[in-house]
Order: sequence, then C-alpha cells, then structure tokens
Amino acid sequence: MSDSELLYEIKDGVGWITLNRPQARNALTFAMYEGLAEICRTVPRDGSVKCLVVTGAGEKAFAAGTDMTQFRGFSTDKDALDYEHRIDTVLGAVEACPIPIIAAISGACTGGGAGIAAACDIRIATADLKFGFPIARTLGNCLSIANLSRLAGLMGTGRTKEVIFTARLVGAEEAKAVGLISEIVPDHAALLARAEALAETLGGHAPITLRTTKEALRRLRMQGADADDRDLIVEAYMSEDFKEGMEAFLGKRKPQWKGR
Repeated sequence: MSDSELLYEIKDGVGWITLNRPQARNALTFAMYEGLAEICRTVPRDGSVKCLVVTGAGEKAFAAGTDMTQFRGFSTDKDALDYEHRIDTVLGAVEACPIPIIAAISGACTGGGAGIAAACDIRIATADLKFGFPIARTLGNCLSIANLSRLAGLMGTGRTKEVIFTARLVGAEEAKAVGLISEIVPDHAALLARAEALAETLGGHAPITLRTTKEALRRLRMQGADADDRDLIVEAYMSEDFKEGMEAFLGKRKPQWKGR
C-alpha cells in the first residue's frame, strides 16, 4: 500500500482515517484493509485519542468495495476462505476498537466499504448515499456469516435478504428510517463538519461508559443475551471515573473523566 492510500491524522484528540483512492472511488486494497485494522488495534488507551472518524476522499464515495483486480488470482478454496477470513478479521478489529468510531459517508458505500461502515458505531451520511452489496449482479460471491450478522442487526434479516437478493442500493432517507444511519447532511463539507462536532461530543463523555457499552453490544451480537458481562460491570462501577461522576453529579459540577 502506498502511504497515501490510507491517511491517518490526529487532530484535537480525534483520529481521522481517510480512504484515499478517489480515482478508484476509494476501492480498498488488501493493504488498506490491514492498515485500518492496525489503527483500530493499536489506538492509544491513554485518552490522547478519544474518537476515530473514517471517511473517504472526495465527494463521490466512502468506498466502492474491494479493488476487484485482486480477485483475479483466486483459484483455490483456500483463496476464498482466506479472503473472507481476512475481511472478518479487519471488520472485527473495527468493531472491537475500544473508542467510538464514526463513519462519515459521502456517496457510494458498497461492498467492503459498506462492511466497514456497518462495523463502526455511528454512521452519518450525505443525501446522495448509496449503501449496499450488489454482488448478486456483479461478482457473484457471498458475505460471511459474521458480516451478515452485523447487517441483520442494523437492518433486520428480512431487509438484509431483500437488499442483497435484489442487488439494490439503499438511499439516505431509507437508511435513516431503518436506523442504518443516524443523520443526513446535505453535502461533503457539512458531513466533515458534523463528524467533527459529533466526535467532540463523544470525546467529552465518560470513556469507560462508551468502551464497556461497545464491548457489551459486541458480545451480545456474537454470543446472545447469555454473554458474560461481569468484567464490564466491575470495570465501570469500580473505576475512578464512576466515583468522579457521582461526586460531580451530586456537587452540580462537570465531571473530569480520566478513563480509569
């Protein structure tokens, strides 16, 4: 991967990740996937980075899937299994990142790009959003169960089937109506401004609350309602932040979160 294909910059406690192949509608190379996963795995836990924002360069696409030229070498069962395992590992790293991730989506968000967006915590989009997996009329491949599980959790099983079976793309209004995205903004400039404001809001909230909620929901999706959450409950209630929050609330002052 060229260093310029995946940009990462930290500004005012927010890590900005830009998928930067606008000439290819930000289609993802394997190296870009791995770079994204590495950022999510190694994000500092000391509070210096409070939130991540993932976006695509330019105004036409968040990411238009995986760069298809990489599939030309597939010839064995192992090629197929390794690819889906790679994608599951990357999306798993995005989902398990200990700080909130906002997907700021402009235009096309398809295939692997849609998978990344679904693994993020909050999705906002421009009015020209086109979200989906049109593989039934393009590549003829399939999604892993882990990938389908995230989509079904966001859109419901019935709508996930319908969207994939018909190979149609979901627009912004429908995406907001079904809870796939939380906000629609008019254009790319407004998208970046809103992502920045939202990241600032999240950065001011109790990091342990955000972290334990993320992890609990991840376990719920994967293991169901019987998933063990005792470690998360102890982490939150026994933290310095919980004591600080309680005293700040009773003292009618703003809490000073430390993330521990």
